[in-house]
Amino acid sequence: MSRTRTAPADETAARADLLDERLAQDAGLRGAVDAFRRRVRDGDLGMLPVVVGLFIIGLVFYLQDVTYLSSSNLVNITLTAVPYGIIAVGIVLVLLLGEIDLSVGSISGLAGSITAVLVVQQEQPLVLGLAAGAGTGAVIGIVYGLIFTKIGVPSFVITLAGLLGFVGLQYVVLGDTGTINLPRTSPLAQFAREDFLSPAVSYVVVVAVVALYALVNLIGIRRRTAAGLPAQSVTLVLIKAGVMLAGLGFLTYYLNIDRGWGFAVVFFVGLVVLLDLVLRKSTWGRHLYAVGGNVEAARRSGINVTWIYISAFSLTGLLAATGGLLFLARLTSVSQASGSNDVNLTAIAAAVIGGVSLFGGRGSAYSALLGVLVLMSINSGLNRIGVDSSVRFIVTGAVLLLAVSIDAIARRARASSGRG
Repeated sequence: MSRTRTAPADETAARADLLDERLAQDAGLRGAVDAFRRRVRDGDLGMLPVVVGLFIIGLVFYLQDVTYLSSSNLVNITLTAVPYGIIAVGIVLVLLLGEIDLSVGSISGLAGSITAVLVVQQEQPLVLGLAAGAGTGAVIGIVYGLIFTKIGVPSFVITLAGLLGFVGLQYVVLGDTGTINLPRTSPLAQFAREDFLSPAVSYVVVVAVVALYALVNLIGIRRRTAAGLPAQSVTLVLIKAGVMLAGLGFLTYYLNIDRGWGFAVVFFVGLVVLLDLVLRKSTWGRHLYAVGGNVEAARRSGINVTWIYISAFSLTGLLAATGGLLFLARLTSVSQASGSNDVNLTAIAAAVIGGVSLFGGRGSAYSALLGVLVLMSINSGLNRIGVDSSVRFIVTGAVLLLAVSIDAIARRARASSGRG
């Protein structure tokens, strides 16, 4: 009588993972290409539309003005993008939850006004002024979260009320002065306008970033292999690291022809990388995606939904205030017009254009980085060819509508393919 061998439980689990398309990772370069083609076909476009859009924008404006892609102009674009981008990073968090914050512009203006009053008018230490401005944003976010979770007022209504209320509060803070100028010699202004990495340091930073990327992925491969799970090949990771090193190295060389990487730009990019790691690797980040995907399912699985909402709104407020402080530093002034609706629209549009779904649960911190680069690139190009500012709003609205349309189409494709 023949006997049938029973596979061990861990072996059975590994086979199940290999059969699960969501967990399987194709080995080798060809496997990665095939997996990418499947994702695109099934509507999982990721950041592909944004990358293609940046390429088209650069080409179109270069044909209109050959100096558009000059080192000097690219440096200016990166510096201009920083305050908007930091605010957009906060918008990403609430959008991942399927919510919205319409008051980020007002919060940024209020935070800049509080800091300017303390540092310039009352001659308080810069650290105290920065802490007061940033802390104001965080506290506002906590209040939003409490109202949303405890009372049940929709985030749209809460933040719309905040948009109006904090504009009035900003007028009160500024008083009869109206405008406060920050000295260009202030360390804050120097940080946002004049401080740049030296060429040698910039190359060291690039190598360190690529090495960190490779190390994190290699550790992930080792852990998955040890657990009997499929993992991407080491060769593929090294190829990606090599491409990244070549791309960032050339970009660094090109920017160094002018001034190079500004301290503020490095701070912004570092913030994006850090938040991306938190969203992808931490328990809090996974819970945030879960709540954004299905709040009731997340609650039933034991996730503290209230804490997720409050912490996300608080971080959004903190980042909005930080963006306002960098507006103050970059413009070296704050006025009653600071944090106007243009800031709100640009930050929200940047997150959506960068690939964050308005339906919640899909997107990343890099969406803010890419989205704000798209908008600042369009803005710079239109200004260089002498187009009226009214056209800029029309173009921005058209790009935003296109991004949301692509997201809606991709969402239907994912649903029809079973990817949700």
